[in-house]
Amino acid sequence: MKKQVNLLLYGLISLLIVVVAVPWSVDAASSRSISAPQADNPNPPDHTVKLIFIHHSTGENWLRDDYGGLGQALADNNYFVSDTNYGWGPDSIGDRTDIPNWTEWFASDQTSLYMNALFNESGQNSSYTRLPDDPGGENQIILFKSCFPNSALEGGPGDSPSADGWLTVGHAKYIYNEILRYFGTHPENLFVVVSAPPLSDPTYAENARAFNQWLVNDWLDENNYTLPNVAIFDFYNILTARDAHHRYNSGTIEHTSSSSNTLAYPSGDDHPSEAGSRKATEEFLPLLNTFYHRWADGQFSQPSVETQPQAEATSLITEPSTTTAEPDGHGNSLPCLGSILFPLVFIGVTLALKRK
Repeated sequence: MKKQVNLLLYGLISLLIVVVAVPWSVDAASSRSISAPQADNPNPPDHTVKLIFIHHSTGENWLRDDYGGLGQALADNNYFVSDTNYGWGPDSIGDRTDIPNWTEWFASDQTSLYMNALFNESGQNSSYTRLPDDPGGENQIILFKSCFPNSALEGGPGDSPSADGWLTVGHAKYIYNEILRYFGTHPENLFVVVSAPPLSDPTYAENARAFNQWLVNDWLDENNYTLPNVAIFDFYNILTARDAHHRYNSGTIEHTSSSSNTLAYPSGDDHPSEAGSRKATEEFLPLLNTFYHRWADGQFSQPSVETQPQAEATSLITEPSTTTAEPDGHGNSLPCLGSILFPLVFIGVTLALKRK
């Protein structure tokens, strides 16, 4: 009788250990599978980074110390800046910066020639202050922008990408889809698209807004592009109203629009004014630093931003993209203690029966 009681006690104690240990082991394994989100970093790089800017007159004004101040601001943030302008490069490719021309730069049989020249350019083709010492090596960041005539996009706001046309919504989408293929083959470079500034003429303003919304919100997602080496700065949006923004603000990326789709910072023509250009500089630098650190740290690229007119929403703030690791049954998960204890229970019961 005493042996039977002992046997029963052995079994109950072992079962209790298993019941307690199995949930603990599962919870411990699960807790190790969740990766903590990594906060964005709006601070300058900790070393000098080479950047080149493809532009024309609006970009030249933006760079100037006495106008937009972008060149000086980039230097203050540890970027060594070079630029292209009219007449630059092989075949004077610098003359051609309209949206349809980007395939000539990034998706043509001359792309390797043009990119070799671009990556190795270290000169200035505009007037601005920059860091005095070239750190050497190739340009790592490629910043490129079309000028304001590219906001006169014909067609309809919701047009799908089309290989036909020139300055149309559909063809502009097609162009950006095409050049994304090249960017995907060069994860060692960061490509920053600067949207074309708005026009004062409202004729195609709705189309311009729709295209730039697509560029910021949908372009990368529609192409399933997750590399962190492509980012968009909505230069167009911030120039449409005083309270329109695209910036890093209190730990998040803020993209706020108004009901206006035309230029709110005129200068006598459709070149953005000094005030508009300086606003762009102020908003761009922390955002560029954020893009840089996401790329350098290997995080996912710019999160989608769903922007609505201010009448419907005063601001829309998006959190940085985060991922949660899924347990795969290997590596870091703790072993299930039940798989160890069940055999021990069986052995204990067997030995107890033999003693009986």
